[in-house]
Amino acid sequence: MCNNWLSFGGVTIHGYGVMIAIGLLAAVYVGEKQAEAHGLRKDVILDLALWSVVIGFVFGSKLLYVIVEWDAFLKDPWAVLGSGGFVLYGGIIVGILTAWVFCRIKKLDFPSYFMMLVPEIALAQGFGRIGCFFAGCCYGAPTDSVIGIVFPEGSLAPAGVSLIPTQLISTAFDFLLFAFLYWNYNHGKHPSDTDALYLI
Repeated sequence: MCNNWLSFGGVTIHGYGVMIAIGLLAAVYVGEKQAEAHGLRKDVILDLALWSVVIGFVFGSKLLYVIVEWDAFLKDPWAVLGSGGFVLYGGIIVGILTAWVFCRIKKLDFPSYFMMLVPEIALAQGFGRIGCFFAGCCYGAPTDSVIGIVFPEGSLAPAGVSLIPTQLISTAFDFLLFAFLYWNYNHGKHPSDTDALYLI
């Protein structure tokens, strides 16, 4: 709703970035606790998360944004590449591939770590979607419903139009998904299906 939180010395703190950071910290914290509880290496979780997020965000999120904005990219590539535009799902896909490479290098069993960390991916996604709400990206269709949200000027969403708050709906789903996957991995009858359930 309001993405520019604080500016000083030419640097602006964006709500989107803050939410991504909070999501990463929450995911790492829960991931380390999970690794400790399930006999996996706690000490690699932070590095695994950082490499996956940085490479996934810088390359995957931007690449998928370029694909989504292909016509604009063809007209002015530098405007699209230099914009604040990113697509979360591209980051997740490339982040997972990065985690696989990281596990290969560190000689870790990727399926075990992926299965354990997928609930935390959903948790981070939930915070990321709150960031989308602050930025106004990933907005929904126009609506006359009472749940409609009107974004101000300067948002990525069209200003002055009542829109379905898809970001907040997605946030609620991601947090529920995290709770379900966390329960399934720790208490469900089929914990080995946790990663497949996430991908579905």
